[in-house]
Amino acid sequence: MLLEYDGSGFAGWARQPGRRTVQEEVERALGVILGEAEPVPVTVAGRTDTGVHALGQVCSYGHEAVNPRALNGVLPPDIAVLDCQPALPGFDARRDATSRAYCYRVLTRRERSAFLDGRALWWPRAVDFSLLEECAAALVGVHDFTAFTPTETKHVRFEREVLWARWGHAPGEPDVLEFRIEADAFMRHMNRVLVSTMLEVAGGRRSVASFVDLLGGRGRSEAGPTAAACGLYLVGVGYEGERVLQD
Repeated sequence: MLLEYDGSGFAGWARQPGRRTVQEEVERALGVILGEAEPVPVTVAGRTDTGVHALGQVCSYGHEAVNPRALNGVLPPDIAVLDCQPALPGFDARRDATSRAYCYRVLTRRERSAFLDGRALWWPRAVDFSLLEECAAALVGVHDFTAFTPTETKHVRFEREVLWARWGHAPGEPDVLEFRIEADAFMRHMNRVLVSTMLEVAGGRRSVASFVDLLGGRGRSEAGPTAAACGLYLVGVGYEGERVLQD
């Protein structure tokens, strides 16, 4: 099942007691459509944090495919099912994923936006785009991203392979920059810390060389802060080695 959602009103994907989550809404709606007495458990490709959005989230569940229009009829307006298809036996949206791709949007004008509030990071500071490009180019390959995830973590492996990374201008939005990245897997807050640290480089607060040095497994305190969740979007999930982002 392919989903999109506005994460502004959710405490992330994963079900949490007493908090509104995407998982809870999707499982409840599936139970209604499938005539089950209880919510239908789903497995998700990428767990998103509070306030993070999705344009191409993938989940799987052990039941027949449902009509997206029917499911959308019982889902809240900030979640939409785009497609639902039968999968091969044993398919697991999370375990079988070979890559995930994200986009982070940054509004770079001096004035805030009434329309992008909650959907992009407002950054009314000078940005050297060429420095952002240099940082993104340095990300491709296998690196140790210890500096870009919280110190208190359940991660035991900090190396990730970045398959594609690039900054660009959003089509039709001259004041919006987009950072797109695809990797075999991501760690908690990894993209948001990467973005904030690259923006420090683009603002002259640190050098490209110091950014590259962080990719060798430096401590979390040496990287920038965690950028706001509102600018982050899960844009797609790759399976069987198929890439989401292409040149």
